[in-house]
Amino acid sequence: MDKRYQPEKVEEKIYQFWEKGGYFTPKIEKGKKPFVITLPPPNVTGSLHAGHAMYVVEDIMARYQRVKGEPTLWLPGFDHAAIAVEYLVNQELKKEGKTKEEIGREEFLRRAHQFANRSRDYIRQQLKRLGFSLDWSREAYTMDEKRSLAVKTAFKKLYQKGLIYKGDYLVNWCPGCQTVISDLENIYEEEEGVLYYLSYGPITIATTRPETIFADVAVAVHPQDRRYQKLVGQKVPLPLTDRLIPVIADEAVDPKFGSGALKITPAHDQTDFEIGQRHHLPALKVVDEKGRLTNQAGSFAGLKVDEGRQKVVEALRQKGFLKKEEPLVHQVGHCERCGTTTETTISKQWFLKTKPLAQKAINAVKSGRVKIIPQHFEKNYFHWLENIHDRGISRQLWWGHRIPVWYCRDCAEIIVSRQAPRECSRCAGTNLDQDPDVLDTWFSSALWPFATLGWPHKTVDLAYYYPTSVLVTGRDIIFFWVARMIFSGLAFMGEVPFQKVFIHGLVLDAQGRKMSKSLGNGVDPIEVIESHGADSLRFMLVTGNTPGNDLRFYFERLEGARNFANKIWNASRFVIMNLKGYQPGKGPNPDHFTLADWWILSRYHTVIKEVTGNLAAYELGEAARVLYEFIWNELCDWYIELAKPRLYGNGLNVERENPTKDTTDRQTAQYVLVEVLRGTLEMFHPFMPFITEEIWQRLPHQGNTIMQAKWPVENKEWIRPLAQAQMEVIMNVVKAIRHIRSEMHIPPGKKAEAIIIALSGEVAALLGRWSFYIENLAQCQVEIFPEPAEKITQAAHAVTREAEIFIPLKGLIDLEKETVRLRKELTVLEKELAAVQDKLKKDSFLTKAPVEIIAKERTKETEFLTKLAAVKERLIILEGED
Repeated sequence: MDKRYQPEKVEEKIYQFWEKGGYFTPKIEKGKKPFVITLPPPNVTGSLHAGHAMYVVEDIMARYQRVKGEPTLWLPGFDHAAIAVEYLVNQELKKEGKTKEEIGREEFLRRAHQFANRSRDYIRQQLKRLGFSLDWSREAYTMDEKRSLAVKTAFKKLYQKGLIYKGDYLVNWCPGCQTVISDLENIYEEEEGVLYYLSYGPITIATTRPETIFADVAVAVHPQDRRYQKLVGQKVPLPLTDRLIPVIADEAVDPKFGSGALKITPAHDQTDFEIGQRHHLPALKVVDEKGRLTNQAGSFAGLKVDEGRQKVVEALRQKGFLKKEEPLVHQVGHCERCGTTTETTISKQWFLKTKPLAQKAINAVKSGRVKIIPQHFEKNYFHWLENIHDRGISRQLWWGHRIPVWYCRDCAEIIVSRQAPRECSRCAGTNLDQDPDVLDTWFSSALWPFATLGWPHKTVDLAYYYPTSVLVTGRDIIFFWVARMIFSGLAFMGEVPFQKVFIHGLVLDAQGRKMSKSLGNGVDPIEVIESHGADSLRFMLVTGNTPGNDLRFYFERLEGARNFANKIWNASRFVIMNLKGYQPGKGPNPDHFTLADWWILSRYHTVIKEVTGNLAAYELGEAARVLYEFIWNELCDWYIELAKPRLYGNGLNVERENPTKDTTDRQTAQYVLVEVLRGTLEMFHPFMPFITEEIWQRLPHQGNTIMQAKWPVENKEWIRPLAQAQMEVIMNVVKAIRHIRSEMHIPPGKKAEAIIIALSGEVAALLGRWSFYIENLAQCQVEIFPEPAEKITQAAHAVTREAEIFIPLKGLIDLEKETVRLRKELTVLEKELAAVQDKLKKDSFLTKAPVEIIAKERTKETEFLTKLAAVKERLIILEGED
């Protein structure tokens, strides 16, 4: 084995080995319930960023279930990302000085397919480089032939049930991309604006959108607002026009906002639209698809919204309608792709009636058929579904699933079909035009759990693998995607699409921002893998985090993960290099186990119990933490060090009660090391698959791959609380002696004398029997007493719960030289402490300095006081004072 772990030599070779062996492809085992996850399909928009590496959560689950012996399918796929890909292809055309209209729909779609296919190829390689155990033989794509058929089938079924209709409704419109966008694609950002108070005769209203007054159709007040009760039912003049509009009462009005009177513009605001529906008001459109004022604005028609607002405000001011202005910070929607300020506007689109579907999705979670983890996300889920509106599903794009609707020019018949009709079903005419729009991406992705398994055909995969086991996704799309998949599964399959929903947090950049291509703050996983290895990235993403909470991406944490991988490698290398004479088929005699053997085996079986329980409860980060601490702090730092003398042959006659000159001690240590290391690697495999496979192949094992090894099973008989408690006594003593050596600057090569005063006869017997452990690990000669025979001077002192330890310093260090050094250090510390304390006494500093600066100075004061006390204590020891 190489002296250090080199992932670049290992990872590609091992992934090819897994793929060639078909280890990611499950077999259908009748009578056995499979474990199934469908990969949330990444968008084919170029590449993944480090945030997508959170797919590691799914890989951990899949690998864990495989090792448990369950038929496990993790199904990969890709999303065609309609608006995103269209935007990117348009940008490429722009560089060439062309537009999509100039090259035509057919050529544009050819280019879009090329772009998407290039992206798929690169993302597929990224997923493989991350070690994801996806069944590539079942790869799906929302735009492939099978999924296209599923989309058309779903549209037709919903249309026939009366759940899909075409009508006028409010949408998010991007004037830049010239299309409807979803709520998820409409990113709200804080902006500084102005709240304008305008006179509508006897009523003053407050608005941030004065340019839309031309589309106002009423003024609404709260029915309990006494200020305006006499005006309800009357009409008031609309500024800058010759129109009169009614005053109406509606409980949706907030009497505390602005003047408590709300101008109602149904065509450009969701609340206004709903009020307009309740009061049967017309919807007038004043902003068009290009973000310009319409003829409804009279002389202001044709102006862009921002320019129009300025000119309208000036006109209102000149004619005395503007009463006052207040600065206001408010949320303004922007297109995720192009950054253009979006418009809420009424538009003729295809819509899906969601309320009948939503209620079933609500019941599925309330009844426990779907469990959301962590549970607190259920509240948001219910709130969203209980307040859901009909959803716009059409987009003014070319890239995507074209709406399967044809219009007859001869008789105006609307034909919905999975295949292009040859003639009109009503008049037999052939003058048919297909709807030019496409379906939004969420329509196809809502079908993902069953479309990927062959629906609408009744396939073997669909019958065996549906419903899936768990859906893993980020907290940002629980409503947009998860809820839609649930009601789609119920609508088309009559069953929920998954039994559990595991919500993880988002991977943020170091500044706490969501990683995205638009911000340019994404980190390519390939770059991280090439510098640190895939296992390091995977481990970093799952540690120090709890379900549902966001994670900041720090390269410093990657360094720690890489160091841990090297720790595992070096420890394993040591074990493998010392297996000469190991007999794999021959089990040990427990009578030959030392205290250290029983301790590590007891801890190992305890860890099996904890990790298995954590994984079953989806506490992946906690499972990783338990394994990390066991490997680093117990197996590597303690047991391997204790086993070295036995493996080297100089531990005999010391550790065993009845020592012999044979190789029993060495073989026992070898057995324990192999048993514990191999089992720990098998538990750690889901988290760090490459390094664990590479090491496991070099250890004595059964089977072709660690992926098919049996998950370790806890043996309660091997859990020995007494051995753990006894070993803890010894470890505490060793730690205390090591601390003294460090604090007193005792050179590593010098062997110290340790006088240990045991606080009970039982402890004295324990320390006496296993004093070799202390002498070996703490580099000292041990003497154990029930009480000191005489006063011990010039000795460093430490206390544990079970013993007192004295280390005489004479001969170990130059007492005079160390005393002079400490006196100088004391003087420096006293000056630094005085300076900090003087600053903290000044009122000018305490009243003017920022809070964080004051806190920093208080922290310094605490640190100096702690260091000062430690230096004084060492001086007392060196100078032999009482």
